[in-house]
Amino acid sequence: MASRIGTARATAAKHRLESAKARADMRDWQVKRRERTRQLIELGGLVVKANLVDLTDDDRATIYGALLTVAVKMRGEEGAHALALWKRKGKRAFEAEAELRNGKDPGKRSAGA
Repeated sequence: MASRIGTARATAAKHRLESAKARADMRDWQVKRRERTRQLIELGGLVVKANLVDLTDDDRATIYGALLTVAVKMRGEEGAHALALWKRKGKRAFEAEAELRNGKDPGKRSAGA
């Protein structure tokens, strides 16, 4: 009888370990899925922030076509230059937005800038 109880306990312990491993595997998958979902939401937010939804009357084919045009330009000879220009412009827009949120005039630069 004691060996039967020991076997049952060992089997139960094995099942607990297997369940914990399955949960951990599921959590890794869930974390990756949530990270990707967050990235997609943030990228969609940039489309909205750039006012592309309103400017295109929420026409997804137009937005997609515009993004494809940007991708073609980035692959071209002037791609590095365009990328640097867009990056500067984006950084300035983010900074101006942050200054507005903080109640500062985005047009004014400090003496050290």
